[in-house]
Amino acid sequence: MSRTSRTALLAALGLITATGATATVLGTATAGAATPGCKVDYQITNQWSTGFGTNVTVTNTGDPTASWTLEWTYAGNQQVTQGWNATITQSGAAVTAKNVSYNGTLATGGSTSFGFNGSYSGTNAVPATFKLNGVVCNGATEPTTPPTTPPTTPPTTPPTTPPAGTKADNPYAGAKVYVNPEWSAKAAAEPGGTKVSNQPTAVWLDRIAAVNGSATSMGLRAHLDEALRQKGTGELVVQLVVYNLPGRDCAALASNGELGPTEIGRYKTEYIDPIAAILADSKYAGLRIVTTVEIDSLPNLVTNVSGRPTATANCDVMKANGNYITGVGYALRKLGAIGNVYNYVDAGHHGWLGWDDNFGASAELFKQAATAEGSTVANVHGFIVNTANYSALKEDHFTINDSVNGVSVRQSKWVDWNRYTDELSYAQAMRTKLVSLGFDSNLGMLIDTSRNGWGGTARPTAAGPTSTVDTYVNGGKYDRRIHLGNWCNQSGAGLGERPQAAPAAGIDAYVWVKPPGESDGASKEIPNNEGKGFDRMCDPTYTGNARNGNSMSGALPDAPISGQWFSAQFQELLKNAHPAL
Repeated sequence: MSRTSRTALLAALGLITATGATATVLGTATAGAATPGCKVDYQITNQWSTGFGTNVTVTNTGDPTASWTLEWTYAGNQQVTQGWNATITQSGAAVTAKNVSYNGTLATGGSTSFGFNGSYSGTNAVPATFKLNGVVCNGATEPTTPPTTPPTTPPTTPPTTPPAGTKADNPYAGAKVYVNPEWSAKAAAEPGGTKVSNQPTAVWLDRIAAVNGSATSMGLRAHLDEALRQKGTGELVVQLVVYNLPGRDCAALASNGELGPTEIGRYKTEYIDPIAAILADSKYAGLRIVTTVEIDSLPNLVTNVSGRPTATANCDVMKANGNYITGVGYALRKLGAIGNVYNYVDAGHHGWLGWDDNFGASAELFKQAATAEGSTVANVHGFIVNTANYSALKEDHFTINDSVNGVSVRQSKWVDWNRYTDELSYAQAMRTKLVSLGFDSNLGMLIDTSRNGWGGTARPTAAGPTSTVDTYVNGGKYDRRIHLGNWCNQSGAGLGERPQAAPAAGIDAYVWVKPPGESDGASKEIPNNEGKGFDRMCDPTYTGNARNGNSMSGALPDAPISGQWFSAQFQELLKNAHPAL
């Protein structure tokens, strides 16, 4: 991932300083006039051969304003293709971004952010000039009494990183993200794989042996050492998946782990403690380490226990012994004590927890786990949704408030009384709920977009027919799974939004936590030494169960065990990527 940024600030001197890929431009307003002013941080957060993603932060350093318009002109052939948190138009090389209804008011010192994806060929230079409400932000207005000689020291500029000992509000802002060389090599070896092989993906610590590594696989220290090499002089995020609870993922088989239901002691001393010891090494203090803490297991204690139609005996055991709660609380306390670690707890996805009887109860359970084993909510920097899942980021052709012939969309077979239609609306609502329960008001959310693009020729371009509520929803929905409960190696899936920082309100980043091309589970029973069972949901001939409405599984055939490379899945994801590659 490449990063370029420019900071433009109206201040007291007309000077330019530049270091590497970051330029700071200082200017002034005319003496005696009002004090219009602006600061613009333009960051290219992601770039590939024909496209790029950008995050723009606008800070008003002048008088308060009730609305804003930001203008710039590209020097090349860049074209904005998709934006969020602003209305963006382009005429030739000139781009105009205007506030939307909820972010127009900017007090003095107030900031807001928006982002966009774009296309280009050749070079992708940062714009040289920005105007906020007609005021040039790059020092075009000369000072009243400019200095006759340059200053002997460069001007002081706002810090781009938080002071030592404090954490960034959003660790992804202004940072590169670690590219796992093991995944990158596998992706690059695939036909067409070099289009995405430079994308950042997470490192999965899904068993004790993964911490130390082996002769054929990198351990945690090896990844962190490589991250230091990739970091250079800027900021870099390393994404780790902490995934080895006792009795892990009690409602599935393909994702079961090596530790039995009662082995909480081993989880603490042989797994979490060694991870914490490595992360606490001062050698790695300059890295921003993001942990995704224990996907899938906690929500099972709400949805798959006695009294629920999808109950399993294994989940009853884990609810009774409390080891999911204990394990997560312990992990959060140990890892949260390390100054450069940012814990994000798994919060399922809308197709699992979006119903009324799951949503609030799950949020309460997350609070219980976050305050277990001496932990506090302060050890939780945020939550992540859709990890290793396929739920669409944003359904554009229908909303939960729509109705057809007097019948609510919630009554459609696909939505089935869910409160949410997609992951973005679910993530933002879950964030609001968690803050109301006592989590930090600056809580950030992550959304795994590695496999939820649902592009290709079958992607709908308009709403479905309004003959019935089902034809309306089914004809317009991007998510083409047979049922929301299908989760294994889905046929027709595609790569989703590329990883990017601050893409929407309350969202710290879109991330690729599940590395594209790694199997969800074997399509037939395959003996292994990783504790991973055969789950019929990965069998394309399986006719389903109560958790997927007794529907076909929708899984691809000939899949290896979870975590192993699955070339057919990778090719499917490339073919159906949205945005297209």
